[in-house]
Amino acid sequence: MTRDMRLLDYDELRGIIADQPYQLLFATVSGAHLYGFPSRDSDVDLRGVHVLPAEEVVGLTTGPETLDRTWFQNEAEVDLVTHDLAKLARLMLRRNGYVLEQVLSPLVVATTPEHEELVALAPDCLTKWHAHHYRGFASTQWTLVGKSGELKPLLYTFRVLLTGIHLMRAGEVQADLRQLTHLVGEAPGYLGELMAAKAEAEHGPLTGPSRDLLERDVVALQAVLDEAETDSKLADRPTADAALHDLLVRTRLRSA
Repeated sequence: MTRDMRLLDYDELRGIIADQPYQLLFATVSGAHLYGFPSRDSDVDLRGVHVLPAEEVVGLTTGPETLDRTWFQNEAEVDLVTHDLAKLARLMLRRNGYVLEQVLSPLVVATTPEHEELVALAPDCLTKWHAHHYRGFASTQWTLVGKSGELKPLLYTFRVLLTGIHLMRAGEVQADLRQLTHLVGEAPGYLGELMAAKAEAEHGPLTGPSRDLLERDVVALQAVLDEAETDSKLADRPTADAALHDLLVRTRLRSA
C-alpha cells in the first residue's frame, strides 16, 4: 500500500483482514474514501460485521459485540471496526445512516451471501427519521469547523447534509460527495475546489469561501433538509425486523 492513500490496494487490505478471531460477513471501506475526498495521508477506515459463535452468546462468558483493531501498513494507518451481526441488525433498525452507509458501501473488500442479504434488506430500514441522524451529525461537524479551522469537518458538514437531503427525496443512501454535488441541485458550486484542496492534506486549513458565505450555505441546506423530511415519502418505521431476525438466527445456528 502506497503512502498516497487516495488509491486503495484491495489485495493488501484483504490480507490485513484475513487474520481475524471471528468470521467476517463483510468488510467495506468507509470514511473519506467512501465520501469522495481522501487525502494523500488519509487513514483507511474499514468497517464490517463478525459473527460470534453460539456458545459466546448463550453462555455465561459472552464474546465482544464490537472489535476495533488498528494496523500501520507502509506508514499508513488502517483501522478495522466490526460489530457482531446482532448489534448491526439493531443499529440498522434505528435511524443510523452511518451503519447503512457501511453496509451499502461500493468499496467492498470482503463479502458473503449474508452481506448480500443485508444489502437487499437495507432499503426496508430507511425511514424519514434518518433526517435526524444527518441533521445532528452536520451540527456536530459544523461546530468542529469553528474549533479546528480545518477543511475536513467542513466537507463532512456538507456531505451529511446533502446525503440526508438526497435520502429524503430519492430514498437512496449516497455518501459520495462527488456524486451528491450533481444529485442535489442546492449543492454549493465551490465544493469541487474544497475537495481538491482536501486531497493534498488530511488536516489542512480551511481555505476558499468566506466564513459568512459558508454559514449562509450551511443554514440554507439545513432548511432544505427540514423541508425534504417534511415532504419525504419514506416510511415512519423500518419493516425489515422479521427478515433481519431470520438472517441472524440462521447465521448464528450455522456458527454453532
